[in-house]
Amino acid sequence: MYNEIDLDKIDMNAEPPAEEPARQYYFMAKCREWVQEFERIHGGGPTACIQTFGCQMNAKDSEKLAGILVAVGFDETNSEDADFVLYNTCTVRENANQRVYGRLGQLGVIKKKRPDMIIALCGCMMQEKEVVDKIKASYRFVDLIFGTHNIFQLPELLCRCLMRENPKKLVAEIWDGTDKIVESLPAERKYAFKSGVNIMFGCNNFCSYCIVPYVRGRERSRNPKEIIREIEMLVADGVVEVMLLGQNVNSYGKTLTNPISFAQLLQLAEQVEGLERIRFMTSHPKDLSDELIEVMKRSKKICPHLHLPLQSGSSRILKQMNRNYTKEQYLELAAKIKNAIPEISLTMDIIVGFPGETEEDFQETMEVVEKVGFDSAFTFVYSKRTGTPAAVMDNQVPEDVVKERFDRLLKQVQTTSAKVSGRQVHTVQKVLVEEVNSHDSWLLTGRLENNTVVHFPGEPQLIGTITQVFLDEFKGNHKNRHSGSNHGFHLSAADKDSSIPIGNQHHDEEYCRPCTKYVPHRPFLDVFRQLFLSCPIAKAD
Repeated sequence: MYNEIDLDKIDMNAEPPAEEPARQYYFMAKCREWVQEFERIHGGGPTACIQTFGCQMNAKDSEKLAGILVAVGFDETNSEDADFVLYNTCTVRENANQRVYGRLGQLGVIKKKRPDMIIALCGCMMQEKEVVDKIKASYRFVDLIFGTHNIFQLPELLCRCLMRENPKKLVAEIWDGTDKIVESLPAERKYAFKSGVNIMFGCNNFCSYCIVPYVRGRERSRNPKEIIREIEMLVADGVVEVMLLGQNVNSYGKTLTNPISFAQLLQLAEQVEGLERIRFMTSHPKDLSDELIEVMKRSKKICPHLHLPLQSGSSRILKQMNRNYTKEQYLELAAKIKNAIPEISLTMDIIVGFPGETEEDFQETMEVVEKVGFDSAFTFVYSKRTGTPAAVMDNQVPEDVVKERFDRLLKQVQTTSAKVSGRQVHTVQKVLVEEVNSHDSWLLTGRLENNTVVHFPGEPQLIGTITQVFLDEFKGNHKNRHSGSNHGFHLSAADKDSSIPIGNQHHDEEYCRPCTKYVPHRPFLDVFRQLFLSCPIAKAD
């Protein structure tokens, strides 16, 4: 939601405002003039394609970027053969950069055929000087570059790009950092019924393997009143579930003039009338408080799912990672959470092969996996990330050793997950219905409160509603990334989306077969049930 302003009524003869976001609305109006001229010449509006690489923070940024372009008059398209193509980049792993370079090469071929198209890059990759230098030297057909700190400046930068005298001159605006938080600009949500809400930006943790603090900057928390106002506006627009987003939500509020805790923010959000579900990510074990556990325990809206990255079960390796907790502290925290909220779904991240990891260190990780009993996990093979302290550490673990450990961990996680995650089989649970299943149009796909994905027969009219489903059969699911590849199984449509990044789909799957007793508990599906009774496939099942 944003301040809906009629762009045609903005005085273009006046100087651009200095304050934000009024300044960006001014440049949106100028871009709108260009769009109108484009429509007059070509008989239709310009097209825009945004490709998102990376985390849910990037996905949220892309919704803002898309909202601006649509408000200006661009028509969205999934084809990169568009008038404006924007890559919102990720740099969490080296191979993420290589993906972008590969895709850029393909874009260059398209641009040779249509030289008037505009190619733009933004996001985390652009915060690295060597990346920008490489773009300037090897990809001279790129028109616009900006970073993570000035995403909101798209209207102004696009306007500069459209109005430049030399169409081959690169427009680049990279900020080293900022204390600005500019919201209240348009956003084009992927789902009408659920939305991410940024509560903070940046990270202060400096884990030794992670590039995020260097490209996203220091922590900056949004004013809680602005957050709650945004949630209220989203609910008024039909949203029933929000995901509160931050690199480390547990440290929310520390940079505010009048600090409040993340738990207190959750309590404020819970008071929003009409909001059904509250999710959040990501948490850091060192900052997860007893206050938060108590708030989650008592809440009727906060979903019983917590992603609690482990990374390693060895206290020695955790110290090298600069995680600021020990194996024993993690185990104590996990036990405390499960004792307080028995129904909670705990998920985790694990890195295999961090520099200096011994067999003894790895066995400690295996021990934590077995003791905690996670619902599911993301496992990663460590890969060097240039610019991080871990990249220059001694004792890099040989690839064959890492692979062998990775395979053992995968089996352990699958075994543990199978024991834990099937506990809701043969129960009736509430599901937020999200979409028609991409593999079988007879089925719908949704999520339980604990973030488990379910598939079940139903009518498309259910999408966006919370309905009850009888869970028939559990299909185990484990997500992992081995040298950047996807080795998960039983993947849902969302998992296969190339824009979904490492570490952001944490769930197991439940599968409800298309038979009469497994459909949603809704009377109007009686006819639908009869269709399945007469279906030979359903009978065979």
